[in-house]
Amino acid sequence: MDMSVFDLFKIGIGPSSSHTVGPMVAARRFLLECGPLDEAIGVEAHLYGSLALTGVGHATDKAVILGLMGETPQAIDPDTVEDKLAEAELDGVLRLLGTKEVPFTTRTGLVWHKASSLPEHPNGMRFVLQLKDGSVIERIYYSVGGGFITAAGEGQRAPEAAAVVVPFPFSTMVELLAQGQEHGLSIPHMLRANELARMGEAELDAGLDKIWQVMCECIAHGLVTEGQLPGGLNVKRRAAKLWKQAHCVEGKRVNELPHDSTHQVTLYAMAVNEENAAGGRVVTAPTNGAAGIIPAVVRYYAEDCRPTDATRGIRDFLLTSAAIGMLCKKNASISGAEVGCQGEVGVACAMAAAGLVAALGGTNEQIENAAEIGIEHHLGMTCDPIGGLVQIPCIERNGMGAIKAITAASLALKGDGTHFVSLDNVIETMRQTGADMQVKYKETSLGGLAIHVVTVNHAAC
Repeated sequence: MDMSVFDLFKIGIGPSSSHTVGPMVAARRFLLECGPLDEAIGVEAHLYGSLALTGVGHATDKAVILGLMGETPQAIDPDTVEDKLAEAELDGVLRLLGTKEVPFTTRTGLVWHKASSLPEHPNGMRFVLQLKDGSVIERIYYSVGGGFITAAGEGQRAPEAAAVVVPFPFSTMVELLAQGQEHGLSIPHMLRANELARMGEAELDAGLDKIWQVMCECIAHGLVTEGQLPGGLNVKRRAAKLWKQAHCVEGKRVNELPHDSTHQVTLYAMAVNEENAAGGRVVTAPTNGAAGIIPAVVRYYAEDCRPTDATRGIRDFLLTSAAIGMLCKKNASISGAEVGCQGEVGVACAMAAAGLVAALGGTNEQIENAAEIGIEHHLGMTCDPIGGLVQIPCIERNGMGAIKAITAASLALKGDGTHFVSLDNVIETMRQTGADMQVKYKETSLGGLAIHVVTVNHAAC
């Protein structure tokens, strides 16, 4: 497997890994690959397919401009985004990679091709750099889900990662289980060993801890931030209000009921995805649209499962989750524009379920069982965001996905790991289901809830 845990878990900004993070990375990469920019006199970005159809709602336009400025998803301060964009638009000038100034406006510099797609993926981009001598440099890139990008003809293998020889290679769950059986090792142990082929132990643990820290901060900010989400649907944030209702002023829970802990898990996930919808700092896990599920279930593990060593458990959780995400990405897709939301929320649910089983000391077979359950019960889920925004049904869908992950883990831990459908089979089923799914249900906002919204105005809704 030529992926790292830090390929699956990337720190960035909302609202979308494929429509925001990926295009920002691609725009910057394009200019870096163009070489010296001294002769540049203009730049254009052409957006195709799903990027064009839902790009404004997913902030693709903003992301492309920021990438051309030289910004990166992990480094940019979300609070500065609007000011940077407003200044560039007011001046009618874009400073390429922060250095070379060229004339640019969103009206002329961004071209939306809503009726056509590029051949290799629904999320296609074509960048054109105009030079003084009348020539142009032109490149095509694809945002293939989860913040991953590829150039035309490049495929999805990262050249720098391909050179790393790991001690426990795997391309399927069957291979990973066989490695574990042969060497008597758990999945998190093998994933840790593979990561240590790329970096030192201190660096690995610091990276995992940083991922969890950003997830925690995202939950915390979402649980205290009220107001209205941007984009025009006038969707109100709910996580903070519901969180207040669940606690009395002394900080103790009110209405203590057996399901209160799962209610809180739902709020953790919703808090993250409200932050994502607002363009805040999130961790792609494995996408932004599904970013709330894993943080919510990790916090449930840390606070409600009474672990004896939470730090180690959280690290094992993330490593195991990454293994499942790698398999889904390699053998199917984590792109809503390619396979629908089964590849986003469904995969995140499977990752969280597997991670929870690993953190609780489950066997490799129980880990596989939990992951399989997590995906199986999301098969066929469409990606049909209303208004092209990552809000409805995305925010609630993360809350439900987190609860389903806990249920999947519980079912797997109560069994001995024996199950009828293998994870490899259900991933292949997801791939085929996505291929059979009509394009209008794959992040285009041309079908499903996106066009069948009954706008009634009474309090029960």
